[in-house]
Amino acid sequence: MVRIRHQHPCAQPDASWQLAPQGPARCKLAACTTAPGSLNMPAMSDLWHALKPDAREQLAQRNYSQNSPAERLATSGVEARELIAKRSELEAAWIPGVEVFPRTIHPQRHRGVFGELARMDEGPLHAIGMRPRQWATARMFAATAKGFHIHPPHIPGGTAPEAWFRRLFIEEPGNFSLRPYDREQWDAMFFVQGNVEMILVDERAGMPRRVMRFIIEGDDQRGPNNTGVVIPAGVAHALRAEGSRDAIMVYGTTTTFQPDFEGRIAADIESAPLPAEWQRYLG
Repeated sequence: MVRIRHQHPCAQPDASWQLAPQGPARCKLAACTTAPGSLNMPAMSDLWHALKPDAREQLAQRNYSQNSPAERLATSGVEARELIAKRSELEAAWIPGVEVFPRTIHPQRHRGVFGELARMDEGPLHAIGMRPRQWATARMFAATAKGFHIHPPHIPGGTAPEAWFRRLFIEEPGNFSLRPYDREQWDAMFFVQGNVEMILVDERAGMPRRVMRFIIEGDDQRGPNNTGVVIPAGVAHALRAEGSRDAIMVYGTTTTFQPDFEGRIAADIESAPLPAEWQRYLG
């Protein structure tokens, strides 16, 4: 008999583990529902007896069980189409103020494709009263990443941030006229090329710290993962270009560019350090 390590259902590159002070192993992921003690390595049959002992000691197996959409949204991630199709199942995991909406990309035979971004008198942005004041584009080279970026929320004078967010997103979530779009930066993002993984983290005072991780596909891949995303101020966001193609993004912001509104968290990935040999030569 050998013991074999099983990959935990929540396992991901940044998953972390700890031992309880006087008990079995526990997972530190907020969305994990694994019972304490179930992380202990089970005894296995000798199915792997033909391997060398060192290999058997290091052997791991992937767990192919499917977690709920809410658990995957907060950990390993989902595809954008799941956010739209299963929106009602994700209420407890959804970041208030975030919008993910489908886009239709129309083929133009022998020429290419056509896709709308937004209309000011109808559609998703109109529905929430959001009218971007500036539009821009960005290109991310294949296999690069940016973020986390974050923009400061505007809080009315004499109001506690926790009370203001509670009013905006819990007590009066449909009263879009309350949102101070002209005094804080909200982003509306669209992707016209490439595959992008987006991660959102709610860092607003008094709000549950929820994480949303999902894949968006650009207009050059027509399908249900063609989506637009609205990100509120106070929600940290990061992007990673997946695959071998560059990602091209078009985005609108509710304020014009203001350096004071540009915050960064854990953004060292955006730096391009010189090779160590060059750095030694430069001193």
